[in-house]
Amino acid sequence: MRPYTLKQIHTFIEVAKENSISKAADNLFVTQPAISMQIKQLEDVFGIPLIEPLGRNIQLTSAGKAFLDQALTVMSELKDLEAIMAGHRNLGGGVIYLGIVSTTKYFVPMLLVEFHKLFPGIEVILKIDNRENILAMLARNEVDLVIMGRVPKEMACVAVPFVTNPMAIVSSPSHPFSRRKQLKFSDLADQEFVVREMGSGTRQAMERLFQENQTPLNIAMEMPSNETIKQAVMAGMGLSFLSLRTVRHEMGTGHIALLDVIGLPHVGHWYITHRIQKKLSPAANALKEFVIEQGGPRINVWA
Repeated sequence: MRPYTLKQIHTFIEVAKENSISKAADNLFVTQPAISMQIKQLEDVFGIPLIEPLGRNIQLTSAGKAFLDQALTVMSELKDLEAIMAGHRNLGGGVIYLGIVSTTKYFVPMLLVEFHKLFPGIEVILKIDNRENILAMLARNEVDLVIMGRVPKEMACVAVPFVTNPMAIVSSPSHPFSRRKQLKFSDLADQEFVVREMGSGTRQAMERLFQENQTPLNIAMEMPSNETIKQAVMAGMGLSFLSLRTVRHEMGTGHIALLDVIGLPHVGHWYITHRIQKKLSPAANALKEFVIEQGGPRINVWA
């Protein structure tokens, strides 16, 4: 069998991820013919097609799907190898890929500032998205560690809680419910809610809570960011269900009111997570231990 290169494997993974040669070419800053040539050389090595046309895009053949699974594993192992060797070369250095769900952006950057003071040689590359997309990155081994609000059931992971995540229903201070005491969940049935997008962990927690209390959820609008939702709530567009760590300052200044609903706040946890088979580098282990040992006390001061 003729040799094939890591560049060809990387190109194939990018094409498979995008289902498009043109998009892969844009991402890799090369021409489409260069991408096609890399894929063709890879197919020639094995003597079977790995991709096939599908309209203007491509799809993987059955052999291509099998190759992709193994290629992701190979690239993951190589990344782990590089990280471990970098750690042995310089225990104060290394690179960590950290994925966080968007709600944690209110406290994770401050944690990273403190971590950087202890380990100035370690670079942390931050990826922020909703729960669904962060889990996909974790599955593809694009991140070493993840901070999220619920233990993944989709894959075998190590998940350690390090701080609480209280969640509750908030309104504008002018909303009539802001002055009511001991609201029942059923009182919320006719209220309009501004909610996070599908795939968000906050949205999933909210829907579970309404289902458990047998109360219909009346959605007025979906928004992909907590900041936009907070503005909508303050403007009187509707109620919302948010992590109280994201609205601490707005509640403190009286711009957002916490509703007194029986059974709330719902108290979950934030977890630092990685795949169970992941070989953490010394740098990644240092960040994990820092978050577990110091994350909670520091976050309780900030948010």
